[in-house]
Amino acid sequence: MHVSTACDEQFTTQQRSRHTGEKTYSCDQCEEWFSSKAHLRQHVNVHSGKYRCSECGKCCRAKGELAVHRRFHSGEKPFQCSVCGKRFTLAGDLTRHRRIHTGDKPFKCSLCEKSFSTSSQLQRHERCIHRPHDCPYCGKQFATVGDLNSHVRVHTGAKPFSCKHCSKEFVWHFQLKAHLLKSHNEGN
Repeated sequence: MHVSTACDEQFTTQQRSRHTGEKTYSCDQCEEWFSSKAHLRQHVNVHSGKYRCSECGKCCRAKGELAVHRRFHSGEKPFQCSVCGKRFTLAGDLTRHRRIHTGDKPFKCSLCEKSFSTSSQLQRHERCIHRPHDCPYCGKQFATVGDLNSHVRVHTGAKPFSCKHCSKEFVWHFQLKAHLLKSHNEGN
């Protein structure tokens, strides 16, 4: 028995791996690691070609995974929305689709009151809103790297926008547009 550092419970190595997410089993054919022997055994099927798609050659970990993969080739869509009739290849796609009809937003931001219908929408929200990018010169925070890079020009004096007619340089794109209109009668 081993004692987990996450809590005071005692586990075998495999139980601890599942409890902590620690990956202690490695594939000797590639560099992937797994949290259980069962996951490793499934992974090895990819290398053996045991469950290989006859259409594209993709190797799957299990018989069921291969059956699901084959639906993409056949166009089979066994999952149907009971509200609008739209069909899906994967059950998870139907589950996500149903949220359009129910308005369900199960992915809640832990830092504010917003909720989202998909995990990717939540991740985008957290990345843009709650993980701001700090200006190294003044500490001002920006939601995106692009906004930060534009702001940094205020401190560095960089002028990335240049006129193709006279090579005059500008800090902001709107300044170049105004110059083109005024000096070269170009633009709207």
